[in-house]
Amino acid sequence: MDEELQLNVPLLRRRVPNLTSAAQKAGLRAATVSNLCTGKIPVGRAEVRTLVALAALSGCSLDELIIRGSGMRMIETGIKALDLLAPVVRGGTVGFVARPSMGQLVLLAELMHRMNKRGYATIFWDPGTDAPGISHVKEQSGYVLSTREEVYHQIVNLREEKDILLGVDRSTVLSGELFTLRESLKEAGARPITAALVDMACEAADESASEAYGPLDTLWRFDPDLISRGIYPAIDPITSTSTITEGNYLDAAHLAVQQRTRKLLRRYRELRSLVQVHGLGKIAESDVPLYKRGERLEAYLAQPFFVSEPYTQKSGEWLSLYETLDDAKRILDGETDDVEATELFFKGRLEVRS
Repeated sequence: MDEELQLNVPLLRRRVPNLTSAAQKAGLRAATVSNLCTGKIPVGRAEVRTLVALAALSGCSLDELIIRGSGMRMIETGIKALDLLAPVVRGGTVGFVARPSMGQLVLLAELMHRMNKRGYATIFWDPGTDAPGISHVKEQSGYVLSTREEVYHQIVNLREEKDILLGVDRSTVLSGELFTLRESLKEAGARPITAALVDMACEAADESASEAYGPLDTLWRFDPDLISRGIYPAIDPITSTSTITEGNYLDAAHLAVQQRTRKLLRRYRELRSLVQVHGLGKIAESDVPLYKRGERLEAYLAQPFFVSEPYTQKSGEWLSLYETLDDAKRILDGETDDVEATELFFKGRLEVRS
């Protein structure tokens, strides 16, 4: 990771527990503060008055509020299930593990589209196959290149301007070409790149992630049960993981909501297998609210994609991490217990009630 200025978010959250409300009272926009905390807005581009106001709210100096470090950071994608449960690590490697027709290339195309909007340079290392959906990935990629040398030179040319998302097929891992590329980029002093590894042959599903791809920072395992019920993105909320959830890299509020979400969805899945066979009346009365909340949370995490608009007739949705955490917490706390799961399915934010 390259060193850069960033907010001391743990300090800020610790000293200002209700940061959003406090920021609004200080005349700051909640979205701006959220984007600064997640890194969507670089500290170097923030208004001085905003930083001064945040320092005043937390009772610290600007030197304490703004730190220089190379700590692990997540990339906010605006996709609820990913940002909440298995975030992308900036400069890290994401592995997609899926069987045929599970939507892995749709997700990669969507990721390319969203990172383009965020100002990333998106590069697809074309493996030369005609896998279903690969055309969509190419359409959303800023650069489509065929050889390691082409990829190397393009990244070197872009490294001073933008962060880079590189889409790669597993074949480059098996051949050793991806390793060679990374080593040459390291020698060239190129800034870190974030790699998204897909398995177009869909052979990795029968192997462990480490055997399939080697070390991963983020693992997205696609779930056939979600696919069968039309819930997309079909990322397994229990087995999909990210190294950024370890240690002190995630904001405490994010980690707390994520852990509660995993716990609820794990219990919901256990209960769902019983309900499918015996009906809702056969589970303990105390488990019914948990089952219903798990059902709502699962429905909420389904999300329309921008690249799928022509097929779904639904506008793509982008949610900030703050919005996702706020909505998930409301579901977990029972604030939506009077809402049917179908009302939350395949939409963006929860409706804000007065």
